[in-house]
Amino acid sequence: MAGTDLDQVVDNEMRSYAFPWTRGVFADCLKSAYECWVVQTGGGELIGHGILSVGAGEAHLLNICIRRDRQGEGHGRALLHHMLDCARLRRAHVVFLEVRPSNRVAMTLYRSLGFEPVGRRPGYYPADRGVEDAQVMALALA
Repeated sequence: MAGTDLDQVVDNEMRSYAFPWTRGVFADCLKSAYECWVVQTGGGELIGHGILSVGAGEAHLLNICIRRDRQGEGHGRALLHHMLDCARLRRAHVVFLEVRPSNRVAMTLYRSLGFEPVGRRPGYYPADRGVEDAQVMALALA
């Protein structure tokens, strides 16, 4: 991901989530030297993105998004595999993430790759009717 990708990244984020990240958050991630990646089609169309922070032997998957009309094609799984490879290359021993329990598709993907629930963060996500807890999941890296 580069600064020139931010318009498309924010557009995809806004179309995919009821409570999207802002352009400023993505710009801060780039400035902080997080692992920031995009998914593009063979024609160069940006259809997804992922953000991973790594430090002190741990990684945290902060954001992963595939444009809604391109979901179910394996792009999210491929991006997640790439993010896990980035964590391994940076010598992380474990990857953490938070996910909405109501996001069944994401929960299924994470479980299929070996992520296990390790806790909850009460009231973590804004929701249409107040807030929603976050399911914290972790994957030990070999």
